[in-house]
Amino acid sequence: MPVRNLQQSPLHARILLVDDNAHGLSARKTVLEELGHRISTASSASEALDQFSGQKFDLVVTDYKMPRMDGLELIRQMRKEDPDVPIILVSGYVDSLGLNERSTGADVVIQKSANEVSHLVRSVGRLLRRKPVKKMPAAESALSKLKRKVV
Repeated sequence: MPVRNLQQSPLHARILLVDDNAHGLSARKTVLEELGHRISTASSASEALDQFSGQKFDLVVTDYKMPRMDGLELIRQMRKEDPDVPIILVSGYVDSLGLNERSTGADVVIQKSANEVSHLVRSVGRLLRRKPVKKMPAAESALSKLKRKVV
């Protein structure tokens, strides 16, 4: 499904994408950037934690299977730092491992498939609409900077 036919998310959010697979990372980044989001990428969970600790993100999308630290442990660590940040877990093992929102701590779990992109775009939009703007620190910070420039 072409990205231009998918509904745009209501806010241009700051999103952290995490995947040790460069192709998967690049594909998701392209789709979300075309929707107007500002994307940061990490190729490992430890790199993601470093970025997460130093910056504010409105949403995180992480792969499940990564070396050294998997997506579940990454989610646990991120929840300790910011329990309210929306997190999407993407995995090719959803069915075989019985991964779901309750068992993973993610807000949404997406199976890697031919429909992954459309599920991702819809989930990002839904989670961002659900999150009050006052709780979107990255978007709020960017808005404040713009307001100062205008005034």
